[in-house]
Amino acid sequence: MAKTILAVDDSSSLRQMVAFSLKAAGYQVVEAVDGQDGLEKAKVQTVDLVLTDQNMPRMDGLSLIKNLRTLPTYQKVPILMLTTESSDEMKQKGRAAGANGWLVKPFDPQRLIEVVKKVIG
Repeated sequence: MAKTILAVDDSSSLRQMVAFSLKAAGYQVVEAVDGQDGLEKAKVQTVDLVLTDQNMPRMDGLSLIKNLRTLPTYQKVPILMLTTESSDEMKQKGRAAGANGWLVKPFDPQRLIEVVKKVIG
């Protein structure tokens, strides 16, 4: 059965690019327009990996990660940040919130697939 990935980003073009790349590699993708939408979708359908942006309206990526980590289902689910934020301070905040990895935009689709395969197979 295909693994399911939740892609959370307020940019529809970036979400589409991520979804296209992941679907081409055989993954199922659930898209969310911001952290709040992502949290609601994650509560309805358990996913194998969460890929989230940081800067979004309603709820940012770090808040989404903190909220997901309070849910028993998402204590061990890998969460990757896919963001323009690349400072060490922000990465440290991401790790503290519970992020497992960090990819910087603009992303290379091949690199994204490699990281996802490494994390969830």
